[in-house]
Amino acid sequence: MKIYSSNIINLKEDFNKLSASDKQMSFTRLFTALAAGLLFYQYYQTDQIAFGLASLLVTIGFFLLIQKHQSIRWKKRLAKEKIEINENELAHLESGELPFEDGSELTQHDHPYSYDLDFFGERSLFQTLNRTGTIRGKQKLADSLLFILSKKEIEKTQESVKELTPMVDWRHHFLALAKIEPDSSETYQKLIDWSKKKPSKIIVFVRLLSFILPTATLLLITLYFINGSGFIGNMVGLLCLTNLAVLGVHFNSLRSELTATTDIEKILKQYSHLLKAIERHPFATKKLSDLRDQLTTSQIKASSAIHNLALLFGRLEHVSNVFASPILNGLVLYHLHVLHALNKWRTLYATHIKDWLDVIGEVEQLNSLANFHYNNPSFTYPEINSEEKIFFEDLGHPLIPSDKTVTNSISFNEHSFFILTGSNMSGKSTFLRTVGINMVLAGIGAPVYATKSSVHPLPVLVSMRLSDSLSDSESYFYAEVKRLKYIMDRLEKEPCFVLLDEILRGTNSDDKRNGTIEVIRKMAAKRVFGGIATHDLEVCNVSKEFSNTLINKRFEVEIINDELVFDYKLQDGVCQNKSASFIMKKMEVI
Repeated sequence: MKIYSSNIINLKEDFNKLSASDKQMSFTRLFTALAAGLLFYQYYQTDQIAFGLASLLVTIGFFLLIQKHQSIRWKKRLAKEKIEINENELAHLESGELPFEDGSELTQHDHPYSYDLDFFGERSLFQTLNRTGTIRGKQKLADSLLFILSKKEIEKTQESVKELTPMVDWRHHFLALAKIEPDSSETYQKLIDWSKKKPSKIIVFVRLLSFILPTATLLLITLYFINGSGFIGNMVGLLCLTNLAVLGVHFNSLRSELTATTDIEKILKQYSHLLKAIERHPFATKKLSDLRDQLTTSQIKASSAIHNLALLFGRLEHVSNVFASPILNGLVLYHLHVLHALNKWRTLYATHIKDWLDVIGEVEQLNSLANFHYNNPSFTYPEINSEEKIFFEDLGHPLIPSDKTVTNSISFNEHSFFILTGSNMSGKSTFLRTVGINMVLAGIGAPVYATKSSVHPLPVLVSMRLSDSLSDSESYFYAEVKRLKYIMDRLEKEPCFVLLDEILRGTNSDDKRNGTIEVIRKMAAKRVFGGIATHDLEVCNVSKEFSNTLINKRFEVEIINDELVFDYKLQDGVCQNKSASFIMKKMEVI
């Protein structure tokens, strides 16, 4: 937390200095504009060339000041974003706040584990991890939580996350660049759609005219100023109308390009800054180095190409300017040259756009995991093995503050599947979620809440939090049976890590008990890892039939001084104490 507090102090000092420079530059621009106007007035009054030249030089200086001022304001906005980033991290660590997008719209009810383990939505794993600023980064982070990687990919990701973890300033700079000009799914899709369009056709004859006509126009204008001939003036007017007519043939193509890319110039410049940050950093690990190498083609770097595209779109937008457009196009067919440049750009680089933006997204995803480890330095990276070994020492739930977490050790080596019993509120469901979330974190290359662990990456399949599907006229029971069928089918093909919580709740007690026992028997006959939580103690007897696979685990509760006391410590065996009747009597329900 100290580094975030220190950063806030330093960044606020920078912000205040930039604010002072911003005000000073505003006054300087105003003074320069007034000076240019005064000098031009003196030139108009006296016709002295010195005043005219001075006015021209001051005007040039004014436009240079505009560029400088824009740079100062951009740095000011960047500093403001960095202050907010550090304040958010500090608030998160001090009070558990989560001022980050929760990804609730990304929820997939039919996913094998993400909905059951609350991966998206308020106070979810996604919200805890999310340090992305672009829509592609958000999508990449969400996607990474939905698939378990191979051993090789997990180890490469671990290396990259370890490299990024101490790079706080670089990570915050990258996130600030991503947030300074927020994009959207609509903007991103418009850009991808634009990249797939075929270039507008400009025939060779028109391309020749686009050079010949403006050259002739400018020459005639020069001649007109030399001798002031009315005939030449009329010719200039005719050529300007001809230029506009030539442009009119391609006006629909120009409007089409403009419609597809409205308000995208700033977003593209943002992408360019992000790409440049990746290109310039000397990453050491293979995954990050490979991502950086994807940004250089044989002709140009991605940041430069995207910056050029931003400039072209900026120039294209002037076609709608009723004052500037007729002048620029009447004189030099300006937007026809812009259209040609866009066509050329699309031919050379359009196929790279999606890949370049994917690189930004992947770096944001890795940054999110690195930030997660930086904020939780006690978390460790599991050893990834290929021998179907899974164990966690001092395992905790990564979303519960460490001062409120009770850790437990669990191994799936001697017995691959546990039957978990315990009274209400004893921690059974929380423990299942703890195991499930850490298995997924291990499977995506992130650190886990454990002092030591070894994991064999396996498909994670969970049935804990299914819901009725009203749109499909599907009951909770039928939805659960479908999920169990899916789990059984997967187990037929490969070993899986399965977590079940009080299955078959939508049926009567006898059916529930018999069904649960048969489900466990069928899974135990396959290569299954994981566990099931149940209140039915008779279910635990099935462990005797599969003593090499199944083991009973429990959470106990004690009544001390007429109060329930939970220690949330995992023990071997079957639960002995019950709490439901005690709680109902305590609350005078019975």
